[in-house]
Amino acid sequence: MRLNVNGKTYEVDVEPGMPLLWALREFIGLTGTKYGCGIEQCGACSVHINGEVRRSCSIPVSTVRPADRIVTIEGLSRDSSHPVQKAWVELDVPQCGYCQSGQIMAAAALLAKNPQPTDKDIDEAMTNICRCGTFQQVRAAIHAAAKA
Repeated sequence: MRLNVNGKTYEVDVEPGMPLLWALREFIGLTGTKYGCGIEQCGACSVHINGEVRRSCSIPVSTVRPADRIVTIEGLSRDSSHPVQKAWVELDVPQCGYCQSGQIMAAAALLAKNPQPTDKDIDEAMTNICRCGTFQQVRAAIHAAAKA
């Protein structure tokens, strides 16, 4: 199968039903996208497909077309200069950090659609789960990134 990931084309020889998450991690080697729950609930596996935030643990790789543009956390920016990534660092958002790549991808997708979100907009869009409970810091970082 052919996948367009972070602007590069990859050929992967995998079973059609394999979740996109595992193709990204195990066959392409992009391990920034995390496995959390495997049932599309936690958001640790969030990537962008054609600009939409999607949970890659439940997307069979066979449903991704060669023309689809997949962006992982590694492709958001080459040097962590995306406004969301910078705000995450400046506001010291993560505690354990496990969910952060998914949180950042969800926040970046939100800001791409809504450059000045309200708290309500953020609460509705950010459905990722953080066991450490850094939801207030996430909200603050999204507001900071919106001002950048």
